[in-house]
Amino acid sequence: MAVGERGTAEGAKAPPVSRDELGDAVWTVPNALSVLRLLGVPLFLWLLLGPQADGWAVVVLMVSGVTDWADGKLARALGQSSRLGALLDPAADRLYIVATLVAFVLRDVVPLWFVAVIVARELLLAVVLLVLRAHGWPPLQVHYLGKAATFILLYAFPGLLMADGTGWLATVIAPPAYALTIWGGALYLLAAVLYVVQAVGLVRQSRAER
Repeated sequence: MAVGERGTAEGAKAPPVSRDELGDAVWTVPNALSVLRLLGVPLFLWLLLGPQADGWAVVVLMVSGVTDWADGKLARALGQSSRLGALLDPAADRLYIVATLVAFVLRDVVPLWFVAVIVARELLLAVVLLVLRAHGWPPLQVHYLGKAATFILLYAFPGLLMADGTGWLATVIAPPAYALTIWGGALYLLAAVLYVVQAVGLVRQSRAER
């Protein structure tokens, strides 16, 4: 979704609410779910790289995927959208994805180039955020395409772990797991392109208003 414009022509469509216009609530159910996802990151890394308890690591990833879906639904249903939640939710998503892929590289589950592309995407969006702030704009709202890509990747990762094993289950799960990873990765990059295009438009608007 686009960040609301600072000024619109009369009769124009009303802009969506930006992060800075959300409430200040901290102790909410959606925020608790986001914190739970953040706490799951070091636990997942320890399970994957320490005892290599892949089964429990898969459980953590699946719980993360479910809470990622649930916190947004609950925020809207309970009227508990907040600035903190708008920051925690995408931060948890990105941290999970990057941390998971780094761990997968160390375990030789995915190739290094795939992780390099995802990390480059995150660095690009960090630069975009700084540019927007410099021109007086809040962070961009999370795009539905970005959420869909995150959802797909968080469900592809458990499949990749199971595909890394042996036996009939690994053989069966490998094709859909890799297909979901490619699909989710492509959507993740496409969402970044849309964020950049949107940011360029906002920066141009700022310059035109000066």
